[in-house]
Amino acid sequence: MDTLQELLERNAHHVNSLPERHFADVQDGQEPTAVSVCCPDSRVSQEGMWDVTEPGWLFAPSTIGNQVWDRHGGERVVDGSVLYPIAYTGTRTAVVVGHTGCGAVTAALEAVRGGERDATGGGDGETPPGVAKWVDSLVPVVEAGLADDRVDPDREVGLVDQLVEYNVDRQAAFLRGSEEIPEDTDVYGFVYDFQRVYGDEPGRAYLVNADGVTDADALRERVPAELEGAVRRLL
Repeated sequence: MDTLQELLERNAHHVNSLPERHFADVQDGQEPTAVSVCCPDSRVSQEGMWDVTEPGWLFAPSTIGNQVWDRHGGERVVDGSVLYPIAYTGTRTAVVVGHTGCGAVTAALEAVRGGERDATGGGDGETPPGVAKWVDSLVPVVEAGLADDRVDPDREVGLVDQLVEYNVDRQAAFLRGSEEIPEDTDVYGFVYDFQRVYGDEPGRAYLVNADGVTDADALRERVPAELEGAVRRLL
């Protein structure tokens, strides 16, 4: 099937599936409960993972490597797509979602090993600048992760997935430490697992960080008993 035709048909199905008053409560604005930033991987649907079917509940930006930062005037700032709902719509829950087998983290790791900060691991030297920028900004995170005693290349759990979790911690810490983020904002870190790295439930988003708390036992105390299985860490 022609891709354009498929896009139009998929949208037609979407339109036909909506209740008559689907957008009634958000016609004049939005007040999303949470902003969730994830990697723009086609295998990872933010609305899907949080079972969001109604408009207005989730503000869902995506950046390569689920990075919450950007550069402005030579300074590192909170990415505007992440900051917007916090600054303008009253959102007070920020979520960082990494995912198993992340290509961006893999590319940054290969760049560190190859000594090329702007590579994506393809080895062709033709990385588009718009991609290289984001991989390059992950390189220091990967370097710090490799120097962390908790990250062990010899573990049964793959090195990339350890670094994915490490990156989630770093992104969450940046949000919590930013003056642009109000102090009453909750910041949670998750890893979306579709490769059975954390457990045997593909599609589970595992809580790995809550307002800077990373101890698994302490995290379990924050969730209802029936959801404790969604709390796991690799590091």
